[in-house]
Amino acid sequence: MLTPDLPASPAAPDRLPDPPDIGGTPDIFYLGASPVPSCGATQARYIAYVDPARTGGVGVAFTSRHGGVSAPPFDSFTLGQAGGADPAQVRENLELVQSDLGLRALVGVHQVHGTKIVPVHTGIGVTPAYMEGDGLVTQAPGLGLLIKAADCVPVMLGDAAAGVVAAAHAGRVGLLAGVLPAAVAALRQRGAQQITAWIGPHVCGLCYEVPADMAEAAWRQLPATQATSRRGTPAIDLGAGAAAQLQDLGCHVVRLDPCTVESPDLFSYRRDAERSGRQGGIVWLA
Repeated sequence: MLTPDLPASPAAPDRLPDPPDIGGTPDIFYLGASPVPSCGATQARYIAYVDPARTGGVGVAFTSRHGGVSAPPFDSFTLGQAGGADPAQVRENLELVQSDLGLRALVGVHQVHGTKIVPVHTGIGVTPAYMEGDGLVTQAPGLGLLIKAADCVPVMLGDAAAGVVAAAHAGRVGLLAGVLPAAVAALRQRGAQQITAWIGPHVCGLCYEVPADMAEAAWRQLPATQATSRRGTPAIDLGAGAAAQLQDLGCHVVRLDPCTVESPDLFSYRRDAERSGRQGGIVWLA
């Protein structure tokens, strides 16, 4: 059971090498590179893990498609029911995340490509779709905030010193509508001053080909999104756009974002359509 309050109306980004090379950054562990502490063994379930012991208290994890119980074509670690995945298997996968990361609760929202940031105070167990929104914010230790995605951008944010974290779902529509400024505002309202934003796996600019009018509208609004696809056609770079927007908002940006379309370790709706599962981004206060 959850108790909400009322919904809330810098430097260049770090770009870490592709897995499994951790590139001398001991607080970031990629797929197959290091154990998640509470598991006691290397976990293929996580494409990246940020140890809260090394950040002052903010933990971040981005899941892969491996190491779970969901049946094909959602094999085997989908965290969403999109496309017809078995709800019981999805719940078991979510409970694995909760257990792996040592969380007392794991809370998500019913994502609608908007800008609403939902505050959460407390919870027990797994609540994957608490209420409608595209972000969450909390000051409660041990409460994991979950964003599900296939090609959209999951962004985890936090200020360890202020004791507050947030998570946001930034697809093309939400990114351009302002979901990331809304998330940063929710953090600032709760005392955050030095915010780090971790950008998770999403479709890259080379793979996100769109109609010319759609691309040009995005480029006008957020110039950093301008890209060209592998075929030489107009494209949108969501990750670059998110990073630029977050930097303009005064955040320190860390990119942990292999391309979902190109990686066999990740789900991608653009690649697999209705046969695609959903991976997750999780952030919490230890």
